[in-house]
Amino acid sequence: MGKIEDKLNKMGIELPVEPQPIANYVPGVRTGNLLYLSGLGPSDPSMLGKVGKDLTKDEGYEAAKSTGIGCIARLKGQVGDLDKVKRIVKLLTMVNCTPDFVDQPTVANGCSDLMVEVFGDKGKHARSAVGMGSLPGNIPVEIEMIVEIED
Repeated sequence: MGKIEDKLNKMGIELPVEPQPIANYVPGVRTGNLLYLSGLGPSDPSMLGKVGKDLTKDEGYEAAKSTGIGCIARLKGQVGDLDKVKRIVKLLTMVNCTPDFVDQPTVANGCSDLMVEVFGDKGKHARSAVGMGSLPGNIPVEIEMIVEIED
């Protein structure tokens, strides 16, 4: 077991099986040392709804954290060893929210905080956090990642 998986165990985080695509796309595409991961929703399937209506900002944060766990599982499925992560380069966080909800960055911190906690300085990343009128299956958050890998 590598250092990152050891850290996840100490944090009490058990990675789910790598989430599989729900449509006609692949989980990730690697070009050179960059791995582009397809968007994911929360690994907890009970997390549904619109932030600002069905979910509070704090519940949105937890949904983004749950999504981050799924992203790490997908990352592991794509590279095999999480210690190969050189840097979490960028996150795109899409928040299913009401038109008047303006705190998407706080929701996105659920995933961002997790990446820094798990990967340390390698987890610090660029990010966009945007509001959406809806997301597939009424998930509250969808996150895409770009990760630099070292062999």
